Amino acid sequence: MVSGGLLLGTLGVFVEEAGQHPLTTVWFRCAFGALALLLWAAATHRLGELRLRGRALAAALLAGVLMILNWALFFAAIERTSIGVATVVFHVQPLWVMAMAALWLREPLSARQIGAALLALLGLALATGLLDAPAAAITPGYRWGLAMCLGGSLSYAGVTLIAKTVRGASSLALAWWQCVVGVVLLAAWPLWHGWPAMGIAWAWLAGLGVIHTGLAYVVLYAGMARLPAGRIALLQFVYPASAVLMDWAVYGRALGAVQIGGVLLMGLALLAVAKRDPARPDRSDQSNAGAEEPSAATRRDQRIRPTA
Repeated sequence: MVSGGLLLGTLGVFVEEAGQHPLTTVWFRCAFGALALLLWAAATHRLGELRLRGRALAAALLAGVLMILNWALFFAAIERTSIGVATVVFHVQPLWVMAMAALWLREPLSARQIGAALLALLGLALATGLLDAPAAAITPGYRWGLAMCLGGSLSYAGVTLIAKTVRGASSLALAWWQCVVGVVLLAAWPLWHGWPAMGIAWAWLAGLGVIHTGLAYVVLYAGMARLPAGRIALLQFVYPASAVLMDWAVYGRALGAVQIGGVLLMGLALLAVAKRDPARPDRSDQSNAGAEEPSAATRRDQRIRPTA
């Protein structure tokens, strides 16, 4: 998950340099990503993992729809805010993961976790600049961008829980099916609105598919399947931290002191969320104790970590 977060930190640069409509960008990311994952599956003799049935297929399709919505909202938000701000706001999603895990997976919430969530929301408000920026600087487009980030984060939280709980689908299969869903759902968009001009834009779009989908998401899914929700929340903060650094290094857009303080508050809050109460056993440890022997697909999926 750390490796995937560092890779995803460069995503915003690829989106901005490609210079395409958000839905065009999503479609090409899905198309190149599906192709890259299909070639990887063929090269590693794992094509059989892509054939899903029943609940595993339904979960993969639902995760695909949520992920496409997440990408479209996030890419549109970058245009209205910045890479750093959009990525930081998007990563309020660990709080959604914690809340959804409590509601649907019956994972208990401690007083410390609730307090950490409130602290993270304060950090989020500071990181957006809404509390210290002049009123004239907060345009309607900027507010829409923040709202899009929150909507995208909610969608991605759903994907996180699906990846954590689905059985019979490897990380490779989940990532490939999400790309296939995007190719099908958005197939008409580039036909109606035109293809990008041949040139460097295609290279940036291909990078989004091969690097930020074909490689990064396989690594992330493999991590999510092996970690409790709290640790997932903490490690996902690697992505916004690296994105903020990339935004500053490439475009010179640095967060202000108050915004950086907000990011640090979010990081501290997520650390508190991830920390386990010593008096409370880890639910994931209990569930693993009585788990069945992993399937052949799961054992093959575990080998993706050193390869990636």
